[in-house]
Amino acid sequence: MLSNAKGTIRSKIMELGRRIVTQSGKWMVARTTDQQDLTQLLRHLHPVVPPQGLRRLGPASDGGYLVPNDLEGITACFSPGVGELSGFELDCAELGMRAHLADASVESAQFADDRLDFIPKFVRAIQDDQSVTLDEWVATTEPDVTDDLLLQIDIEGDEWGVFLGASSSLLKRFRIIVVELHDLQRLFDANAFPLLRLALDKILENHVCVHIHPNNCAPAVTFGNTTLPDVAEFTFLRNDRIDLGSATYATRFPHPLDVDSTTWNPPMALPGSLYRTS
Repeated sequence: MLSNAKGTIRSKIMELGRRIVTQSGKWMVARTTDQQDLTQLLRHLHPVVPPQGLRRLGPASDGGYLVPNDLEGITACFSPGVGELSGFELDCAELGMRAHLADASVESAQFADDRLDFIPKFVRAIQDDQSVTLDEWVATTEPDVTDDLLLQIDIEGDEWGVFLGASSSLLKRFRIIVVELHDLQRLFDANAFPLLRLALDKILENHVCVHIHPNNCAPAVTFGNTTLPDVAEFTFLRNDRIDLGSATYATRFPHPLDVDSTTWNPPMALPGSLYRTS
């Protein structure tokens, strides 16, 4: 079905989210998501404490992310949507990983380093002249299915379609997944919610959330008694790397290693809907 689609999954999500534009230019949700369904999904995303602890890869600014300190044995990092920042990928290379980068919006990676394998393509749900799917990209560069990988993905909203289109067997190869999720306010939209939940469920099939950092590039959005950042960085760890039976929930945010994504907006606290407060 994906191969016959006319556009990206992101565009389909946007079409499903039927909205009314007010005179102020703000988007209004036509029909809100059932509160119980939303709360249940968000609880599944509440971060647990990884036994290995967290460390920061990349700069102490935008482009840096927190990951579990469980990196030994990861053979390669995949990073779609690098833009003009490659500090995260360079740190991965310093740790001995092969680093694969993709982005058609720039001509090259930030650093001229032979350890960074860059292709000028977008990573999307559907392959075309300018785009490659995640499955195809990994299969052509890291074909050994026994290798553990790391995924760091920031592609301005196309991540939803990429996860919907990716095979479960591929996602399971990633020991760690770091994803910047955009348009989280669409979780409030009953028309968009099913597809967004499906994408998150594919990640949660074999991974557990271990960290969330709200991006202060855009204001948070509130519907009813639930507040969500519009953009946030989520870190997931594969279930076989953690004893879920004894794991405890993270209750204190921000993490000491967290850094605001922008300097021109005030800091943003992680809303209580996204973690266990006690």
